[in-house]
Amino acid sequence: MVNTAVVILNWNGRNFLEKFLPTVIEHSKDDAKVIIADNASTDDSIGYLEKHHPDIRIIRLEKNWGFAGGYNMALRQIKADYYILLNSDIEVSENWIPPVIGLMEDDHTIVACQPKIRSYHEKDKFEYAGAAGGFIDKYGYPFCQGRLFQSLEKDTGQYDEIKEVFWATGACMFVRANVFHQLGGFDDDFFAHMEEIDFCWRAKNAGHKIMYCPGSTIFHIGGGTLPRKNSQKTYLNIRNNIIMLFKNLESDRLVKVLSARIILDYVAAIKFLIDGGFRDMTAVLRAHFYIFSNIGRLRKKRENIPHTRVSQIYWGNVVLRHYVMQKKTFRQLDPGRFTGNSQEDLSQPAGTPPAQNRR
Repeated sequence: MVNTAVVILNWNGRNFLEKFLPTVIEHSKDDAKVIIADNASTDDSIGYLEKHHPDIRIIRLEKNWGFAGGYNMALRQIKADYYILLNSDIEVSENWIPPVIGLMEDDHTIVACQPKIRSYHEKDKFEYAGAAGGFIDKYGYPFCQGRLFQSLEKDTGQYDEIKEVFWATGACMFVRANVFHQLGGFDDDFFAHMEEIDFCWRAKNAGHKIMYCPGSTIFHIGGGTLPRKNSQKTYLNIRNNIIMLFKNLESDRLVKVLSARIILDYVAAIKFLIDGGFRDMTAVLRAHFYIFSNIGRLRKKRENIPHTRVSQIYWGNVVLRHYVMQKKTFRQLDPGRFTGNSQEDLSQPAGTPPAQNRR
């Protein structure tokens, strides 16, 4: 049997641990060991674990390193063939591990994989953080099978096929341990948000695959660290998205895409201001200031990454499709605008779908 570790990164999540950890232990005991990495919680998380789960290994971190840094520090201390990064606010189901590990064992080019993620509160719907596997559009905006922005689909079996995707969610990411470390893990500077997309992009640049496995289903509460409407989350999402693009885009698209993204961000900032979101507007400005003031460090990060033409990018603007053209589901997006695996498919200028798929 392969050595698998379920690693839950906890920060002041005592209530989630009490609610969900017993089920994780029960449904993982034959397939993996469960480990808690604690990001210097100030609640009663450690006390609860020591009293009610004394056999669980706890990795205590000296401060809150965020999602990226916390996992990096914890995983360096864990020997396993596979890590399962699992949010504390997730209810797992019976037999949730074997389908994904089996898929990854059958294809060693797969470096990361996610299960189907449905909402804990509305169990027939997909959940925001990952749904049925993630993609990005040509400007780096992330979306999922089963979720376009805030539009969440009901699960009617429409995404029940194993599929290669662009990114697997950090809410529940199965990852091959040796490759995770070879690629340098998550980018510590991200702190939280989009670090898993950046990691998956770097993995794809290095020739690996990211997969979605619907044979495993979990249920996620979501929003356990920062609420959806939070200016700090706005700041991290915009800053980290631009960092991700700067690091991973191939050279012939870099300037064009980043220029467009900066303009689109300022459009979003104006909309935030019109809607009364002054803090969100300033979050956009702060994010851009960070980018411009750290351009030298970002260049060094970029130098260490091979830049290749990768697949599973949507060759269009998903913001325009969703908000202007009212496309509410993944399947309403033009399938011809998704890039395939061949170099020929990806040789067109930014904004142009592959030649054989133009309409």
